[in-house]
Amino acid sequence: MLVNGKWVAKWDPVQAKDEQGGFVRQVSTFRNWITPDGSAGPAGQPGFRAEAGRYHLYVALICPWACRTLMARKLKQLENVISISVVEPELTDEGWRFAAGADAVNGSTYMHEIYTRADPAVNGRATVPVLWDKQTRTIVSNESADILRIFNSGFGTLARGPDLYPADLAAQIDALNDAIYPALNNGVYRAGFATTQAAYEAAFHDVFAMLDTLEARLSDGRNWLHGDRFTETDIRAFVTLARFDAAYHSLFKCNLRRLADYPNLSAYTARIYALPGIAETVNVDHIKRGYYSIKALNPNGIVPLGPDLRWMAQPRKAKD
Repeated sequence: MLVNGKWVAKWDPVQAKDEQGGFVRQVSTFRNWITPDGSAGPAGQPGFRAEAGRYHLYVALICPWACRTLMARKLKQLENVISISVVEPELTDEGWRFAAGADAVNGSTYMHEIYTRADPAVNGRATVPVLWDKQTRTIVSNESADILRIFNSGFGTLARGPDLYPADLAAQIDALNDAIYPALNNGVYRAGFATTQAAYEAAFHDVFAMLDTLEARLSDGRNWLHGDRFTETDIRAFVTLARFDAAYHSLFKCNLRRLADYPNLSAYTARIYALPGIAETVNVDHIKRGYYSIKALNPNGIVPLGPDLRWMAQPRKAKD
């Protein structure tokens, strides 16, 4: 991790834990915003002006948080507006690493170098995604939830595609997001990185309670979690569901059931995967190589050959 801008220790997935031995996720460091005219963000965050070619997105294809932003970039048709760099899938002792020449913007070898360029005294983990401003040479945001909303509305007429956070559904979206995040999105990490049996079991039960809740929600034949409109909640759910059988079921010990054992959820996941451009944001090889490179969980680095995920490429309508 970084201490006053210096890399001081080997990468460790658990930087903090609570009194029960539960995994505590680091709070995002950079929380600025992009708006069409450079005005402040919705909660008064410092604003950057939306411009084509000015911003660069750093991602890891194994990371669900980063792939939230990749999905939004695809759906909002921002590929020609925002450039990207992808880190290597395996986690090293210095965290995320770039292949030679992969960071054409800053010429970095490790992700943590991007952080110290933005703030020479920065502390904490160097996470992805990172939204970088080429003009002022700083990080706009490293919070995936914010970047998702920036891509939805912050680029004005530079963006197209569906409204992922429509005003009439905002309260419902926020409520379901707030339920899914601790129990499922972060719940799988709470299970995988727990340091006590009690913390693991609490997270395990949260994960499967939420999967059961979502399975029941989809049982009425709806296509998406909020009915007939695809929203950011579907993005936030999908990035965890798409990784469940490949990583969380086995490596993170979330093994009560596979996602493939949930007929509504697996069909829902396949429908999202079939949306134009979304399959490009899901790299199962990166996902498996990345998660199974975590030495604390898999010291020998052996990557499993399974599971069979062909079901994800076979979309079905909700009422089939």
